[in-house]
Amino acid sequence: MDKNENIIWHPNKVTPEDRQKVLGQKGLVVWFTGLSGSGKSTIAVEVEKKLTDAGYAAYLLDGDNIRHGINSDLGFTDQDRNENIRRIGEIAALFRDAGIITLVSFISPFRKMRETARERAGEGNFIEVWVSTDLQTCMERDPKGLYKKDIKNFTGKDSVYEEPLHPEIVLDTAGTIPEECAETVYREIVVRMGES
Repeated sequence: MDKNENIIWHPNKVTPEDRQKVLGQKGLVVWFTGLSGSGKSTIAVEVEKKLTDAGYAAYLLDGDNIRHGINSDLGFTDQDRNENIRRIGEIAALFRDAGIITLVSFISPFRKMRETARERAGEGNFIEVWVSTDLQTCMERDPKGLYKKDIKNFTGKDSVYEEPLHPEIVLDTAGTIPEECAETVYREIVVRMGES
């Protein structure tokens, strides 16, 4: 028997459009992906601050922070990484449905899972931001000291990172300061908000 066989979606009287009217904005998922040390979280923090200062309702879901709570039971096997992204994709879709601009900063190394997150967010509600900083630069930065450790299944070293094929935004922090990168993302979000 399928474990979901007896679960039925419960209808709601409030639509995403109703929630958007209350907040005065469209819900959106902005998905930052890239290697450890590429600058994803640093840029996402700046974008969240810019959005909040401009009066938008925004929330940042950071990979390390999420692993302290809802995903604390997961390791770093491919299966666990897929489950990590599946869960955060579902959470981001719920936030988007609530009308929140949801910034997601996860390595999310596999294309298939990023595409699943895009599908869950819905057509036109997802911006993939590839922080494309090269491995050498990430290793030289190594803000958490992870590249120096002997970590099994570490993305970029002994575990694959599948580069995005068609990201909406590509940022290389090797030659651009975080504030400039954040401004690029912020401008794209504001354009999307104008479409709602």
